[in-house]
Amino acid sequence: MSEADEADRSGRIAAGGAQEPPLHRLLRLMAALRDPDRGCPWDVAQTPATIVPYTIEEAYEVADAVARGDRADLRDELGDLLLQVVFHARMAEEAGAFAFDDVARAIGDKLVRRHPHVFAPDGSPLPDGSPLRDPGEVEAQWAAIKAQERAARGAAESAPDPLGGVARALPALARAEKISRRAAAYGFDWGNAAQVIEKVREETDEVAEALAARDARAVSEEIGDLLFSVANLARHAGIDPEAALRDGTVKFERRFSAMAAHLRAAGGELGRSDLPAMEAAWQAAKRDETTRGT
Repeated sequence: MSEADEADRSGRIAAGGAQEPPLHRLLRLMAALRDPDRGCPWDVAQTPATIVPYTIEEAYEVADAVARGDRADLRDELGDLLLQVVFHARMAEEAGAFAFDDVARAIGDKLVRRHPHVFAPDGSPLPDGSPLRDPGEVEAQWAAIKAQERAARGAAESAPDPLGGVARALPALARAEKISRRAAAYGFDWGNAAQVIEKVREETDEVAEALAARDARAVSEEIGDLLFSVANLARHAGIDPEAALRDGTVKFERRFSAMAAHLRAAGGELGRSDLPAMEAAWQAAKRDETTRGT
């Protein structure tokens, strides 16, 4: 009997008419899709490397649904993201590495380990509840526990990387914020946001100098430094730089569409209007937003 047959047999409706649990059904369906003989050729052909782009895309679609406040879409996108977890776990199980239960067990253990203010070591809730009431205290404790875990993992290494463990596949702006936060945990940081603003101005000047020198490589390097400093500024301000940039881009899209509408109302159109006309329409779009309070 194949793995898919076994999964199908064990996943059928249990005696007494009890309905198959949704997660069991999802795991069974994935096992069937990956069956080398009877499964879906596309699913069978996938590897962890080929699936990763879809995993990243689904995570972004979850974030988009949250940003739009669309609960129905969020439900669907969370399902798509869960499918990615199941898919990766199934491929790992086929390779003899780990299974979905191991993934769930590991994250459960991590939650208990990193919430000593909520759980006893065995995972049972503390009888008197959490002694911490301030989210800032919780974040500080979480960071300290993560640092201890990293130290334990790096104890066997001759020269552990103090900034290691931050995924390179993260969006560049998000990774910059995480790297700077990690460095700050060692005390390598500016004292306040005002000092970071000065650094941003310094980096902006260096971008201008590189542009004036027509040095393309230097321009790229200095813009990278500028963006890293902006990520630091966002961290000091308590702002998620990815969310801020995403919201800023949405605002630009909204105003650009409104600008186009103003141009049409004045008898013009995009692509045929000069820059002064577009700037006037842009300012009108901004005034409209101010009037509406958006």
